[in-house]
Amino acid sequence: MTSSAPAPTAHTTAAAPTHERLLDAAAALFYREGVNVGIEALCRTAGVSKRSMYQLFTSKDEVLAASLDRAGSRYLGQLLPAPAADLPPREHIMRVFEHLESMSASPDYLGCPFLATAFELKNPEHPASVIARRYKDALTDFFREQARRGGAHDPDLLATQLTVIFDGSSARAMAQAQSLHGLATATATALLDAAGMS
Repeated sequence: MTSSAPAPTAHTTAAAPTHERLLDAAAALFYREGVNVGIEALCRTAGVSKRSMYQLFTSKDEVLAASLDRAGSRYLGQLLPAPAADLPPREHIMRVFEHLESMSASPDYLGCPFLATAFELKNPEHPASVIARRYKDALTDFFREQARRGGAHDPDLLATQLTVIFDGSSARAMAQAQSLHGLATATATALLDAAGMS
C-alpha cells in the first residue's frame, strides 16, 4: 500500500493541508453520495477553489482514485488485526469479521467503499477501480496467508470464499440498512470449520 513520493519542497509542504482537506472531503462525499458528486460540490465541501484543486490534480478521476487510496488504507487498518497481535491464524481471520459486524451496526456504514466505487464506475480500467481491486486483493492475500498458517486444506479457495462472504455481508448490511447480527461471523466460522482450520 505504500508508494514512493518525491521529497517535500516548500511548495508541497504549503499545499499539504489543502491536499489533505480535499482528499478527506472527497472520500466522505464519494462514500456517502456516490462517485457522481460534482467538482463544485467537492470543492465547496473541502473549502478549496477549483483552481487550487486543478493545481493538485489533473481531473476528478484522479481525485477519486487518490481519495479512495487514502480512505482505503484507514478502512483496511480498521479491519485487520494489528501486525503485532499475537493471535492464532483462525482468530486473525475472525477478527476481520468481528470488526465488520461492529462497523455494520453504525448508521454511517454504507458498505465496503471498494465495492461501492467499483460497482458505480462499472469500468475495471478506471484508476479508482484499480485502487479498489488492489485493496480487495490485499484482503484476500491476508486471508490466504492466515489460511496457509492455520493448515487449511486449500488456502487459495478458502481465501476467495472468505472474501466473497465479506463482500456479500458488506453489501447486505448496506442494502438492508441494518447490522449483520452475527451473520458474517457465523458464516465465516462454518467456512473455517469446513476448511479444517481449528
